[in-house]
Amino acid sequence: MKVMRKALILAKLEVTYGTDAVPTAAANAILVRNMSVQPVTGEFVPRDVIRPYLGGDEQLPAAIYATANFEVELAGSGTAGTAPKFNGLLRACGLSETVTASTDVKYAPTSSAYESTTIYYYLDGLLHKLTGARGTVVFALNAKQIPVAQFAFTGLCLPVTDAALPASPDFSGFRTPQVVNYVNTAAWSLHGFTGACEALSIDLGNTVGYRNLIGLETVELTDRNTTGSATLELPPIATKDFPGIIRNGTTGALSITHGTVAGNKVTFDAPKVQLNNPQYQDSEGSVFLQASLSLVPDAGNDELVITFL
Repeated sequence: MKVMRKALILAKLEVTYGTDAVPTAAANAILVRNMSVQPVTGEFVPRDVIRPYLGGDEQLPAAIYATANFEVELAGSGTAGTAPKFNGLLRACGLSETVTASTDVKYAPTSSAYESTTIYYYLDGLLHKLTGARGTVVFALNAKQIPVAQFAFTGLCLPVTDAALPASPDFSGFRTPQVVNYVNTAAWSLHGFTGACEALSIDLGNTVGYRNLIGLETVELTDRNTTGSATLELPPIATKDFPGIIRNGTTGALSITHGTVAGNKVTFDAPKVQLNNPQYQDSEGSVFLQASLSLVPDAGNDELVITFL
């Protein structure tokens, strides 16, 4: 019997696309939760041969790849100006990294020169390898919950092998997260409104595709449509006319800062955000407005900037 809880994710950025970066438990262990890995998926083609009797055909493998989905708690490295331990995952989602020593680390979307990562998934004696992996990410900040980055990766599929779990994975680079609440998430603004917010999510929205052609096997980022969702206490029209903002298609800035300690703070900034699809919700008897968000580029590759400081 194999035990689902006896699992481990390692990830390391690749120097050459699709070439195993050989992540190690000592340097590249990722502390994850809500993990789901599909070791073999893809396209199968039926033979459709005609025979003088009834029955099905074999399905021939045509394009085989693997996927890995998991969450990482949203917390900094513990030192301002030092990238978080999961920075390679962010970079493999088409985000550029800019480090200002002793100050902050910024991540912003890019439209070229995408990086890739090798992911090892150990499952109680089995080793699954994904190379050339690229993905997308959703950031979820919900009141009274742990903030998380929800990653979804697609990678080239290598054969599954027998391999013992590494004895001592090093998770020391991962800091304990702070729960989203009034104390830990004190600063936020949407179109200048700073009232109560119950939930905020931002979906980077990468289009990730596996390609298998003559002379080519790769996972590519081909598009990006960054969206999100906000649930906030409905203010009077005189305070903020959200129905009018939605009706007129007005764009405005979004900003939120989570964390209270230097080295374990993260901010999300978006210069042009449009609200749509509004719905009223009952939250403990209070009227809340839930709206979808469209994060639009301003000068280009700037629809979202994530800063660890």
